Parts: sequence; structure tokens; C-alpha cells
Amino acid sequence: MDERATSCCFTGHRPSHLPWGTSEQDPRCFALKQELDYRLEGIYAAGYRHFIGGMALGCDMYFAEAVLRLKKAHPEVTLEAAIPCGGQPERWNKAQRERYNRLLDQCDTVNVLQIEYTPDCMMKRNRYMVDHASLLLACSRGLPGGTMNTMLYALRQGIKVITIDVE
Repeated sequence: MDERATSCCFTGHRPSHLPWGTSEQDPRCFALKQELDYRLEGIYAAGYRHFIGGMALGCDMYFAEAVLRLKKAHPEVTLEAAIPCGGQPERWNKAQRERYNRLLDQCDTVNVLQIEYTPDCMMKRNRYMVDHASLLLACSRGLPGGTMNTMLYALRQGIKVITIDVE
């Protein structure tokens, strides 16, 4: 079977675009994480086994953690990190870099798409994910930016999009 047919990618906001910012103890953040778990169980039940995330701060990390929880119940699940550039976490604080590295260590595949940062590397990463999946799961407030651009790209490519409203 074509791996793309059983692959789901993800897009979502960074903390600066989330109503709760970086406060993961906020009940809305907790609810979003529960919703991700619920949606991923349904996506798994629909036959998806490979999950691709961009590993940015915020929703991307929530997604990776949710996939790893899913994998505990279903060991055949695989998680791929699509890294836009080699220095992705350079400007993050120590705790953020440690979380990132913990997640990378648990990924089945890590693809660094280019060595150096360029202004379009995030867009290239997002397109890579969509081009390797048949489903996009998105956590969005409907704001313009990378998440919306990824959703629109997926729709133009004929990829199904499931949206979780983070409002």
C-alpha cells in the first residue's frame, strides 16, 4: 500500500497565536490536548499509521506528544519529524530545546529538509508534509499565516483537512 495513503500530517499555531500563549496549565490548552488524543484515535481507526509533524513550538509539540501517546497503545504507529532547517531550536530557551530533543529521540524518522535557515524554509517544510500525506490535521484560529497557508495548500492538492478550532 502507498505510504502516503496512510499518512497524516499536522499544522498548528505557535504559542504567540494561541489564546493561552505558553500557559499549558490553561484549561483551554488541556482541552486541546484531549481533543488531539480523541482525533488521533479516530484517524488511527480510519487506517492512518504514519504521522508527520513540523516540531515547532506550541501545537506541533502537542501533536508529537499525542502521537507518542497513541503509539503506546498501537506500536505500529510511526512519527516522522519534518525539520525545516538544522538550526530550528537555536533561539529557544533551554527547557524548549530539551523538550524538542526528547521528542526527536522518540521519532521513528527525522528529516532535516535543509541545513541553513532561509525565509521560505518553513513553507517548504509545510509543503513537504502535505506532499507526503493524504490527511492534514490542523489546529487553527483561522488567522492568516503559516497554518492557514498550509491548510489552503492541502486543499489545493486535494488533501482532506480536519480542523480543530483553538478558540
